[in-house]
Amino acid sequence: MTCALPKDDPAAFREDHYAKMTKPSGGRPSAVLVRFTEGRPPGRALDLGCAQGDDAIWLAKQGWTVTGVDVAEAALNAARRAAENAGVAGEARFERHDLGVSIPDGEFDLVTAMFLHSPGRFDRVSGLQRAANAVAPGGLLLIGAHGSHAPWSWADPDTVYPTAADELTDLDLNPFEWDEVFVGPIERTAKGPDGQTAVVIDTVIAVERR
Repeated sequence: MTCALPKDDPAAFREDHYAKMTKPSGGRPSAVLVRFTEGRPPGRALDLGCAQGDDAIWLAKQGWTVTGVDVAEAALNAARRAAENAGVAGEARFERHDLGVSIPDGEFDLVTAMFLHSPGRFDRVSGLQRAANAVAPGGLLLIGAHGSHAPWSWADPDTVYPTAADELTDLDLNPFEWDEVFVGPIERTAKGPDGQTAVVIDTVIAVERR
């Protein structure tokens, strides 16, 4: 009998990935998150694929009440420790969910999904549609995805990334219920695990529910 490699199962891959990390995260929020949420009045936020909690903790410091979600307990435990250390444990809570199956109940003024990619089987479109359904009227859905990859990425070098417009089409949102804030590519300089840098492309969807 052949056992599946961790990367064949998104949950196992992420659990293995974060369990091996010995250093805490750098604590920097996603540039896309900062760009599209600065100045918005704080409310309830949902951070899907929260990893070690950098984005959720930054939002909590800005006055948001945040629920961070990940499938990996190792990531969630690191996020909880980081929130405690940052003094925002009361404003940033973390829950385990398989986004292909469930997300927290309720409506949110901000729903983010930053680089919600994983090798193996993962129904990304269904997960993002579930995220869109959680956005309250007047709220923002913010999706950041890889439009290219850095040299140190685990991604297949032949990967072809969908455009933001393609991803928005796949989400099949009712155009009478949503206003586009920004849909397109953004370049940034990424920093690798050993201090190396590379220019990469992020594809961004920022849409506001009417």
